[in-house]
Amino acid sequence: MKKAIGIIGAGSCPPEIEELAREVGREVARRGYVLICGGLGGVMRAACQGAKEMGGLTVGILPTAQKEDANPFVDLAIPTNMGHARNVIIVHSSDALIAIAGGAGTLSEIAIAMKVGKPVVGLKSWSLEGRISQASRPEEAVQMAIQMMER
Repeated sequence: MKKAIGIIGAGSCPPEIEELAREVGREVARRGYVLICGGLGGVMRAACQGAKEMGGLTVGILPTAQKEDANPFVDLAIPTNMGHARNVIIVHSSDALIAIAGGAGTLSEIAIAMKVGKPVVGLKSWSLEGRISQASRPEEAVQMAIQMMER
């Protein structure tokens, strides 16, 4: 069974964060992992786009009830009609997570991951006093996530 890396981050973000997310998505796919995210815009869209550029598989766990709400780079859209509660599904469906920038929604996913023992790598994201491993580059973030999930 393929392992999945969850990409979490804001639904809208500046171009430099989008480029980081796109590169993370490329790296996830290049290494043969499934990319899971919230399926909408911003970091999620950019990461899915990067993964698709490398032929990867993308899964979007949507907060809405319509598959059509997914960004165009999502292969498998899973509508939940659960709003922010879908964050729990994203975390539980991922073997490790990479937080790219992000606000309160991203922080909620990080908190859920910490609660259930899923590894989280931050890339220009929350630090939480050493409770989240920090990466400085997209490739490093993916490598750290892989190493953490294989422990």
